[in-house]
Amino acid sequence: MILVTGGAGFIGANFVLDWLAQSDEPIVNLDKLTYAGNLQNLASLAGDRRHLFVQGDIGDRELTDSLLLQYQPRALINFAAESHVDRSIHGPKDFIQTNIVGTFHLLESVRDYWSHLPGETRKSFRFVHVSTDEVYGSLARDEPAFSEAHRYEPNSPYSASKAASDHLVRAYHHTYGLPLLTTNCSNNYGPYHFPEKLIPLMIVNALAGKPLPVYGDGQQIRDWLYVKDHCAAIRRVLAAGHPGETYNVGGWNEKPNLEIVHTVCTLLDELRPRTDGKAYHEQVAYVADRPGHDRRYAIDARKIESELGWKPAETFATGIRKTVQWYLDNQEWVRDVQSGAYREWVEKNYGERQKVRS
Repeated sequence: MILVTGGAGFIGANFVLDWLAQSDEPIVNLDKLTYAGNLQNLASLAGDRRHLFVQGDIGDRELTDSLLLQYQPRALINFAAESHVDRSIHGPKDFIQTNIVGTFHLLESVRDYWSHLPGETRKSFRFVHVSTDEVYGSLARDEPAFSEAHRYEPNSPYSASKAASDHLVRAYHHTYGLPLLTTNCSNNYGPYHFPEKLIPLMIVNALAGKPLPVYGDGQQIRDWLYVKDHCAAIRRVLAAGHPGETYNVGGWNEKPNLEIVHTVCTLLDELRPRTDGKAYHEQVAYVADRPGHDRRYAIDARKIESELGWKPAETFATGIRKTVQWYLDNQEWVRDVQSGAYREWVEKNYGERQKVRS
């Protein structure tokens, strides 16, 4: 049995689905079900006895203590986090509460559980903390990619809160001996991605005939990682990673945002052409940049490849085609997640920026 936190969100749900597609080991899935936590992501597991879903907060010590004692997991994988930079700018409080305070309470709960495990069970227990490359800050175009030794320089409330959680994880390993591992990933994309992030937002807006909002000049560079490759990396870290270590997980796909948008438009031109015969890139609309927007992220993923034998299976070309096709094939899922609250958020964030640019 393993315990997964945040397993109804984008990366967490993909991990749960991939895990149970390859293993009969059961999962207890704890998720608060905030706006991005969606049980529809796990609809294919309805009635599957290997998957037990529990709605709750990682900051609820009474709940996490009871789950650990009842199910006795051999490992915990922590995906639970507030994760959208723009939302952290508009409202940082939730990010502090979940990513810092919540991680602290979870660590305390696990520390108590782990300290009472018998010899070999205690020795083999693992806690994998899933984090982000944004904790490292921003790179100039000619700087080397982020390695695990790169200094932390977070530039948004989101990345600062994740950096704090990483430091707590490190401290609990060095102070208490907890068998903790941290992964810092680059930008994920793929199925079940909530459509406020760049790639799904471009797909959804393009199909709806809406503007495709691009921040600033669109030349912000990110490394792109197909989510199922990320899930495979986490499984490998859980199986063979060394407690106390950090592993950077990247896709070796550095691309500017504008190129990503044009790639999505080109694929949609091929797979779902506009009825008026025009190209989707005509819908691109430049909007005011967000405050403190990091210019470039890049991951040096050589450590996880050399020490654990993992590297991504997908190129960006294969991964983005699979992603666009998934959204085309799952329009009902898209419609269901586009609640009133989501539409209000998109209007607040991008509508105001459009006004500034115009």
